[in-house]
Amino acid sequence: MMLEADKTRNDAAAGQSRDLAAYAMVAGCFVLVGLTGSIVSWASAPGSVLLVLRFSIAAIVLLAVFARRRPLKGVFRRDMWLKLLLMGLLDGGSLLAYFFAIRSVGVAVATFLLFTQPVWVALLAPRIVKTPTERVVFASLGVALVGLGVILAPSLLGGGVHLPAIGLAVGLAAGLCYAGFQLLVKGLTREFTSVTIVIVECTLDALVILPLAVWQLAGTEMSLTSRDLVAAVVLGLLCTAVAYTMWVEGVSRLRVQHSAILGFLTPVVAPLFAWLLLGEAITVPTALGGVLIVAAGILVVVFGRGEVEGELPL
Repeated sequence: MMLEADKTRNDAAAGQSRDLAAYAMVAGCFVLVGLTGSIVSWASAPGSVLLVLRFSIAAIVLLAVFARRRPLKGVFRRDMWLKLLLMGLLDGGSLLAYFFAIRSVGVAVATFLLFTQPVWVALLAPRIVKTPTERVVFASLGVALVGLGVILAPSLLGGGVHLPAIGLAVGLAAGLCYAGFQLLVKGLTREFTSVTIVIVECTLDALVILPLAVWQLAGTEMSLTSRDLVAAVVLGLLCTAVAYTMWVEGVSRLRVQHSAILGFLTPVVAPLFAWLLLGEAITVPTALGGVLIVAAGILVVVFGRGEVEGELPL
């Protein structure tokens, strides 16, 4: 009886062991995504135009590289294509809502509302993907949100902040859509490879954002420069094709609550890239908030439990 009990405990421990490689992939993705702001600032084209080019390049390159593996096999299955379509609508909708919120309530408030997504993930994951949310996740969330607040405090408290209700509502919707997207992807990783999910995601994102990009490009009456094209290639290859594939692969092997919290790394590394590439200064609040966010990530990596085998797909 003792041997059987020990075996059961060992099997349970093995099923919840931490996958450090998966944490590294998810963290690496958000570091690469943090480069996006600097690249967009370096270019002159509207952000929506660069996004469409970015997603299109990523989808085309991944399709070409993995053509022999038939990456689109099964995406039109009757029980799957609606979920894939919803994935694209949630991700693209989150980006559009974030753009609107930036114009309405400013970058700082819109960013804070977007990054409420780990809170939604923590609350919804037990019901949707049947993964209980650990206490350490809520503790880590608290630390990370404080860190984000410290980073954004100068902008939030600088005066002149206008907070219309519609802007706040759309900003919250951006965070909720982003959370729904992550939960949906978690379920889809049980059905498709990471490359397949990223190709479909990028294709649908490009289609969702295309009307805004056409409108903005027509409104500015400008043409794309060589710098814009270089920026689009870097964004498409490094910040999307590579980064997104790393993220989906990591998400398939981690608790979705943990991967969501690691997303806070993006607003931490973005100022570092701006300092390295654009010469922008790093403020004390940015450094202090960054330390708190890194600490939050360490909490879930060190004290969080590993993935539970047999989680239900969405």
